[in-house]
Amino acid sequence: MKPNGRMIRGIRQGRKLSLRKLEAQTGLNRGYLSRLEREQVQEVGSEQLRRVAAALEVPEGLILDEETTP
Repeated sequence: MKPNGRMIRGIRQGRKLSLRKLEAQTGLNRGYLSRLEREQVQEVGSEQLRRVAAALEVPEGLILDEETTP
């Protein structure tokens, strides 16, 4: 699955969450999350996507790239 990094960053910043807090909530490395937001990660596993969506309190489909959303 291809994530929409700009959407993830926008939601995170809108909720006033730092990468450090998102790291704590998801258990994912802050560097990985930063690369995810900068769209340097082309594919993300369903578990990682689920963790990010849960931490941001949004549906998983919202943070997927439109091209990969069915």
